[in-house]
Amino acid sequence: MEPIDVNLIKQQFDGRKAEISITDRMGSDQAPSVRKFIKKVQLCPDSTHIRFYFDDFYFLAVPLTAKTNQTETGWTALDTESGLTYTVNF
Repeated sequence: MEPIDVNLIKQQFDGRKAEISITDRMGSDQAPSVRKFIKKVQLCPDSTHIRFYFDDFYFLAVPLTAKTNQTETGWTALDTESGLTYTVNF
């Protein structure tokens, strides 16, 4: 797993539809995956998270400290501090 490359993520996700899911390491009940249009990707104001905006107000924030894995069909980020795994697939 690698650190987050913000510019690469912006190139791959800006203006695309994706399936998004968040899971925890405990394996407890999980929210279902959702299909969303990613309007834009940018850093948060304090540069601690990368934000996937669905519109002008709603976004998913992933810590920049998360370790990532990229494939041809998607992106996964593991936040070891919270135990959450963020998955974004095309």
